[in-house]
Amino acid sequence: MLLVPPGLGLGWDEVIYVSQVGHHAPVTAFSAPRARGVSLLVLPVAALTSSTVALRVYLAIISGLALFLVLRVWRGWRPPAVLALAGTLFWGLWVTVFYGPQVMPNLWVALAGLGAVGCFLRAAAHPGDRAPLWSLAGCAAVMALMRPTDAVWVCLPLLAAPLLTLRWRRPMLLTSVLLGLVAGSTEWITEAYVRFGGLAERLRQGSEYQGGLGWHNAISDQLRSLVGISLCRPCHAPWPNPAAYLWWLALPVLAAGGVALAVRARRYAESSLLTACALTSAVPYLFFIDYAAPRFLLPTYALLALPVADFLGWLALGAARPRWQPLTATLVGAAVAGHLAVQYVILARTVARTDAAHQDWSRIASGLSTLGVRPPCLVSGPATIPIAYYGGCLSIATTGPNVNITVAGIRAAAHDHNVATLVPPGGTAPHYAAGWPSRPLPAPEPLTGYRVFLQPRTPTDG
Repeated sequence: MLLVPPGLGLGWDEVIYVSQVGHHAPVTAFSAPRARGVSLLVLPVAALTSSTVALRVYLAIISGLALFLVLRVWRGWRPPAVLALAGTLFWGLWVTVFYGPQVMPNLWVALAGLGAVGCFLRAAAHPGDRAPLWSLAGCAAVMALMRPTDAVWVCLPLLAAPLLTLRWRRPMLLTSVLLGLVAGSTEWITEAYVRFGGLAERLRQGSEYQGGLGWHNAISDQLRSLVGISLCRPCHAPWPNPAAYLWWLALPVLAAGGVALAVRARRYAESSLLTACALTSAVPYLFFIDYAAPRFLLPTYALLALPVADFLGWLALGAARPRWQPLTATLVGAAVAGHLAVQYVILARTVARTDAAHQDWSRIASGLSTLGVRPPCLVSGPATIPIAYYGGCLSIATTGPNVNITVAGIRAAAHDHNVATLVPPGGTAPHYAAGWPSRPLPAPEPLTGYRVFLQPRTPTDG
C-alpha cells in the first residue's frame, strides 16, 4: 500500500473483471480467454462499494495473508529462515508488489501453485491425513478458477508424479489434483457451451485473440518487459539496462543450484517437483505466444523461490566452509539488497507511468461527460473499456474480442442512451459514425486532438 498507492485507478483488464460484479458501470464484454475467478475474489468489496481504494486495500491485505499461509504449508520441509528468504525474494519483485493489490488472476495462480506442491508433499508423507488432500484439491481449484489453462500447465508434474514415482503412487494424490481442476474449471467449461459454442470453440477463440498459439520464442520479449512494461505487444521495446534483467538470467542457475543441494542431501523430490511445475508453467508464455507481460511468469517465480532460497542460504552460510561465512553472508546480503533496490526503482517508475495513463483515461471520461455523454451511455473507440467505465458508461465494439453489439443495435440505442464514438488524433470514425456530428474533446493539453462523434438522439415513439 506504500509502494502501490491504493488510489491508483483501475486498469483495462481490471475494469473488465470488476464490472462483472460491481455496480459502478454496466457489465463489460467478457472474452473467451478470461475466467471469472478474480471477479468472485473481489465480489465482497465490489458489490458493496465502487471505491477503488477499498478494493486495493482489500487485495493488498488478502494477497499478503495468502503468501503467509502458502509459505506456512512448507513449514517442516524448510527452515523458517529459508521460507522467509523465499518470501522476500518472491514478494521483492516489482511485478509481485505491483500486482498484489490489482484485480488480476496471475498472482493467485502463483500462490495457489506453490501451495499445491506443498500440500501434495504433505499428503504423500502423511497418507492417513485427509487435510492435505483437501487442501491440494482446493489449491488446484483456485488455480483453475482463476486461469484454467494455466492451472493445467502448473499441475502437469503433479498429475504425472503419482504415475511415474513409486513413492507417490497413491490414487488419492492424482484424484485430489483432478478433482480440484475439474471443480475450479466447471464454470468456465459450462460457459464455453452456453456462450461460445463449446469448449473447443472457446479455446479456438482464446487462441485467436492472443494472436494465434503456436511456436513463438518470447524469451527476448520477456526480458524487454522486465523494465516495467506491463504488456509488450508487439514487443519492439529497446533492450533495458542489464541491471533490470540480470536476476532473470541468474534465476535458472540459482534454482539448479538449489536442486543440486537437494539431491546431495537426498531430499531431491520436493525441489525437483517444484522446479518441474515452474518449468511447465513457463512453457506457454516463453514458447507459445508472440508477446510478453511480466505477470505471466509469476507462477514460475513463486515456484522457483524455494530452491533459489535454498541455494542462497547455503552460500550465505559459507557454502559448507564456516570460515567463509562472514564474507559469503555479506556478499549474498549485498546482492539481495542491490536486487531489491533495482526492483523498487522499476516499481516506482511503473507506478508513476501507470498512474499517468489512468489519469488520462479519467480526464477523457470527464471530457465526454462535459459533452453530455452521461449514463445511460455507450462509448466506442480505441481504449474505451476503461474510459467508459470511469464515466459510468458501457464500452461497445462491433468487432474483435470484446464485440458486444451490432451496428443496428447502436442505432437503436439512440432512443434511450447517449451514444458516442471517441476518435484519437489521426484516427477516423467507424463507418457507422461517419455521418454523426463531431466535437473536439474538452481535455487538457496532452489530450488535445481527440474528437467525439455523437449519435443524434432518436425521439421515442409515443
